[in-house]
Amino acid sequence: MSDTTPTTPRDRALASFEASGIDYSITEHGPVNSLEEAAAARGVQPRDIVKTIVVRLEEGRYVFVLIGGDKQISWAKLRAHLGVSRLHMPSADEAFDATGFVRGTITPFGSKTAWPVIADSALAGRTVSIGAGDHGWAATVRADDVISAFGASVVDVSE
Repeated sequence: MSDTTPTTPRDRALASFEASGIDYSITEHGPVNSLEEAAAARGVQPRDIVKTIVVRLEEGRYVFVLIGGDKQISWAKLRAHLGVSRLHMPSADEAFDATGFVRGTITPFGSKTAWPVIADSALAGRTVSIGAGDHGWAATVRADDVISAFGASVVDVSE
């Protein structure tokens, strides 16, 4: 009997996409240096690239925030939604420890821990491109399918 446990971050993400049952297609591209380059390489608009941001609520407790590539998190809106007065951006090492992904490749698909997901309301109803666990790998998916797969809270958290 062979061990079929995914061993690489990319394998974990792809296994998670498969297990979710949602429709997706993978786009592979070379190195990019900006949102615009990433969008062109993926054949989408910058607003259709989903950034997955890890936010620490307290020691050992995180959430994923999914937000369009052309937006920024409104920390005030996010704090209000979560009912907290402080939030933190973890260091690259802390984000890796929490997810198993390096910055720039983080996705809720295949994360070491299934943290809660918050999707910015501007994503709803759109087809988007989300990271797939490795640099130059992305999945094109319906945002509503991602929201459903993770039971994400859909909230206006952008500015």
